[in-house]
Amino acid sequence: MELRNYRDQALGWPSEGRCILAHHDEDHMVVYQAYRPEIGRYAVQHQRFGGEFSFSRMSWIKPNFLWMMYRSGWGVKTGQEVTLAITLSRDFFDEILTTAVPSSFDPSRFGDRDAWKSALADSEVRLQWDPDHAPDGAKLARRAIQLGLRGDMLRRFATEEIVQIEDLSDLVATQREHAHRSLEKLLVPVERVYVPRHEGAASSVGLDMAESSFSRSGANPCI
Repeated sequence: MELRNYRDQALGWPSEGRCILAHHDEDHMVVYQAYRPEIGRYAVQHQRFGGEFSFSRMSWIKPNFLWMMYRSGWGVKTGQEVTLAITLSRDFFDEILTTAVPSSFDPSRFGDRDAWKSALADSEVRLQWDPDHAPDGAKLARRAIQLGLRGDMLRRFATEEIVQIEDLSDLVATQREHAHRSLEKLLVPVERVYVPRHEGAASSVGLDMAESSFSRSGANPCI
């Protein structure tokens, strides 16, 4: 995975708004998860999830590396010691976005709370926009996305749609001290604003596709 200095990258990231920051190329997208060693090592060895992985619980994926680091305490929280970088196709990731339903009521998408509750109960993808965080854990104005998968969507993600699983635990361990003491040395995966190819995917999670053309010319589609 390509790495770059955090400070250099942060200069080009949006400072606020709902933005999907991610490591991606023309065909692929990387998301992150953190697990206890038994689950993480199985996933790396078999390049799929299984063993002690639970298919009956919602599993959350995060495209933003630093948000994953905030959640896992840079890999030191119990049960989150192994950080995985999971490569998916962009088509599958966009499908996940398209079927996502927000965890909290959004009047711009649903006419009333009953309609939202019904959609939430039926959906296999749950959407949350949370405050993004700096490497040291400080809260930022920018929002970071996480997506909860369950049911058949989780089964497909865990067993069929994965292109590659990489263990980033050593990287996390070597960069942990820099995150709190020397940002000029901190290296993180290269991330830039992700613009879905499908308009339905963008509107489903609250991105303004009208601004996507600006993203391709260098601006950031945040709202």
